[in-house]
Amino acid sequence: MRLDKYLKVSRIIKRRTVANEACDAGRVTVNGKVARASYDVKEGDLLTVTLGARELTVKVVSVQETVAKNDAANMYEIQ
Repeated sequence: MRLDKYLKVSRIIKRRTVANEACDAGRVTVNGKVARASYDVKEGDLLTVTLGARELTVKVVSVQETVAKNDAANMYEIQ
């Protein structure tokens, strides 16, 4: 699954366009490297998202195309 879509489906970032813009601006890293929105997310990847003064680091637990709102937080673990 694409990185921008994963960020939206997991509800780390609310909208896919915002996720895409964050990737383009270099504010999203995967395993310590700046990643493009087209990066293919895999289980075990370590994502770091910087939005404003906040920095969120999560480990990808599962990759699913669709998920219920209540189950979205189960797709990652906060580090």
